Amino acid sequence: MYYAAYYAVSALLVKAEINTKTHAGVKTQFFLNYVKSEKIEIELGKVYSDLFDWRQKGDYGDFFDFTEDDVMSILDPTKRLIQSVKKEIQNK
Repeated sequence: MYYAAYYAVSALLVKAEINTKTHAGVKTQFFLNYVKSEKIEIELGKVYSDLFDWRQKGDYGDFFDFTEDDVMSILDPTKRLIQSVKKEIQNK
């Protein structure tokens, strides 16, 4: 789910001609340009932040497992995030 959201957000930034080089850069620019200005709901920004943190834990943390409940609880919010980003891209 993280990568689906990451590529959607990356596309939004590319469309806006905002250059980034890292995952953290994408997150920072997304928050500065879209969440802080409330073009994207703050709640959906939190979803992206959670996905980012989970990706960090999953890729780099020791002995970290996700439960089915963990994953299912963020599935619909991730879909809403991607839909919101897609709508923002189409508005550009």
